[in-house]
Amino acid sequence: MAAPNLSEFQRKLGYFFKDLTLLKMALTHPSVAHEQGPGVNVPHNQRLEFLGDAVLQLALTRELYIKFPSYGEGPLTKARARLVNSQTLAEHGKRLGIGEQLTLSRGEEISGGRERQSSLADAYEAVMGAVFLDSSYETARDLVLREFSDVFTGLRVLPTIDNPKGELQELLQELYNEAPSYQLVSTTGPDHDRIFECSVHHQGEELARGSGKNKKEAESAAAIVALEKLKEKRKEKAPAVS
Repeated sequence: MAAPNLSEFQRKLGYFFKDLTLLKMALTHPSVAHEQGPGVNVPHNQRLEFLGDAVLQLALTRELYIKFPSYGEGPLTKARARLVNSQTLAEHGKRLGIGEQLTLSRGEEISGGRERQSSLADAYEAVMGAVFLDSSYETARDLVLREFSDVFTGLRVLPTIDNPKGELQELLQELYNEAPSYQLVSTTGPDHDRIFECSVHHQGEELARGSGKNKKEAESAAAIVALEKLKEKRKEKAPAVS
């Protein structure tokens, strides 16, 4: 295994640390301390994980609150939970190559710790906590929002629908007896960080576009926007109550 390339990792992250020991701590798995045995103090990322979780929660909560003013506490809470769950955070960690940078115990290395979802998610939170300590909340918040920009860009409805493509198809077939179709519009970005844009069409008309890290995500994002547009049209057409 090659030595961690912290310069390349910081470039991908979009933030360069003034205190590199904070980043190294964020990337140190607790198993390293456990391997040393009692009485040996080895700094690891659990405390930074705790801090980073709070930074992520606050930054994303504020953005959801501002972006979706018509939604109440329940939908906002569900949306935030989906943004900060272990699977989602692990995916963000993978895109940064965080697994390659982890310092692990021998046992954790052998058992596949570099690919383990919990390890990737915890380290990702810890890195956000380290950025906060190394700079300011505003800097950490801006980094979080850049990392999650694909969720917020172009969406006018909360991404809480479990199966937006299925819901859109049911709605259109119910109204017009015809299913929608999807097209890949563009693919941008380097190989390790592709952004896909897809459009959804119905009866020869483009309904909406969406973007994501793969075609499935982009199609789902387009379906979510299309659903919101259709629901707005139905409201407009509804007869006024006198």
